Amino acid sequence: MTHVVLNRRRLLVAGGSVIATGASALLLPARAQGLAPTESMPGGANNYHSHKGAPTVDRIGKGGFWMTGTVRRAGDGAPLAGQRIQIWAHTVEGREEDQRSHGATLTDKNGAFRLEMPQIIPIFGQPHGHLAYDSGEFKTVFLRPVMRSAKDTSLEAHFVLQPA
Repeated sequence: MTHVVLNRRRLLVAGGSVIATGASALLLPARAQGLAPTESMPGGANNYHSHKGAPTVDRIGKGGFWMTGTVRRAGDGAPLAGQRIQIWAHTVEGREEDQRSHGATLTDKNGAFRLEMPQIIPIFGQPHGHLAYDSGEFKTVFLRPVMRSAKDTSLEAHFVLQPA
């Protein structure tokens, strides 16, 4: 059986090692190091330019479908509060180019956004949404996530932004 003798020197060295390597992680929030920025998706900007600057709204149309996601900073993955996300889609209430199918929302303190809108329906064979980060502090990113099924009642999209 091995006995470890603890004296003041060994205790100080061991304690210093813990503080130098691990304790800082306990005191700071977890962040993804080296998080790459999100690339704009082909087709993501369709029908955006004619409605750039869509108003911030509580809901688009009568609702029933949820568009959700997060916005984080490239590199450290820190959540970005107060960022404007514009959303539009082809829905049961209007086509994606219709002004009534566009709206914007802001991220909360955790970088999350959530906006209720009408049910997304297929156009050109795919049910999909369009989202844009376009506030100017970071580079503009367009996303065009496709739903697995036209029966889904929600869709997620996540942005990782790099400074403009």
